[in-house]
Amino acid sequence: MALTMYGIKNCDTVRKARAWLSEHGIDHGFHDYKSQGIDRAVLLRWVDEFGWEALLNRAGTTFRRLPEAERTGLDRERAVDLMLAQPSAIRRPVLDLGERRLVGFRPEVYAQALTGFGQT
Repeated sequence: MALTMYGIKNCDTVRKARAWLSEHGIDHGFHDYKSQGIDRAVLLRWVDEFGWEALLNRAGTTFRRLPEAERTGLDRERAVDLMLAQPSAIRRPVLDLGERRLVGFRPEVYAQALTGFGQT
């Protein structure tokens, strides 16, 4: 089964996650949603799985630089529209395992979730 990592190629956390996958012999594709965008249907599936609050990267500079009016009063639809317009505001990485996804990178979570995918 092919895994796909979604993120931004120059993000430090994404680099660490990709290095971890490579070190453990886990093949994966990469989708840079800053340059390639993200499909609304895919983002809505993630929102259904995790909630928009877990996917919106409020700590990042992209979000913090937005006008106050765009950052306040967010709900599901406004957050989805914001993440589609500003893909850098999506928390990263998102690792698609097929049946489920992982959001963010924690080596211990990857190790547990990816047992049997490579040389872990």
